[in-house]
Amino acid sequence: MIVFDHVSKVYPNGTVGLDDVDLTIADGEFVAIIGRSGAGKSTLLRSVNRMHRITSGTLTVNGTDVISLSGKSLRRFRRGIGMVFQSFNLVTRTSVIQNVLAACVPDMPFWRVLLGAFRRSDKIKALESLDKVGILDKAYMRADQLSGGQQQRVALARTLTQDPKIILADEPVAALDPVTAKQVMQDFVRINKDLGITILLNIHHVELALEYADRIIGIRAGRIVYDGPSANVDKDVLGAIYGEDETEETA
Repeated sequence: MIVFDHVSKVYPNGTVGLDDVDLTIADGEFVAIIGRSGAGKSTLLRSVNRMHRITSGTLTVNGTDVISLSGKSLRRFRRGIGMVFQSFNLVTRTSVIQNVLAACVPDMPFWRVLLGAFRRSDKIKALESLDKVGILDKAYMRADQLSGGQQQRVALARTLTQDPKIILADEPVAALDPVTAKQVMQDFVRINKDLGITILLNIHHVELALEYADRIIGIRAGRIVYDGPSANVDKDVLGAIYGEDETEETA
């Protein structure tokens, strides 16, 4: 469970990223965060794994006070939270399976990392993760030979290899064409339903959020202005999130 209790984030330049946010996300939910650029979507998402440190309030993840973590305890905490980025963050000149196996590196002795000596169990887990996102047949191809959608699936498989309880996805389909974006969103749905992993996804495309997420969080100027089922999002809700002048375009 993720609990924001009166959480605020103010950046050094004075920009308010989050403003007194109260929010609870239960285990196994699929939640999409929507809002205009600069509204605080990424700040909210990246606060969960302490990529952004909150200024005030309390943020707990599965009972752990996130702001109290540092060093090894913070690294160990982050192992249970997968992160998927818009830019895939792959080493494109190496094979798909090598990219997925990178998830095992933090748990390996230095000599194994130096020699690239992954255990058989690690390789099996990596192949299983690729199978879960439907690209097992690409395991030994170079990552730069894949399409954008396939590269995002590699990034997702790498995250699954961590055995995360939570996956944070920061604009994971922004760089993809509409058809591929839907396919990747379907992967998130399947992972959420089949594996019970909590998905918290920051997304610019409102129509995809409404189609695939169970719950929508609308954020504007760092404040939560909507939190509820995707089925209840209507023109008035979109107006509150984006502003009346943006409602027609966004809808």
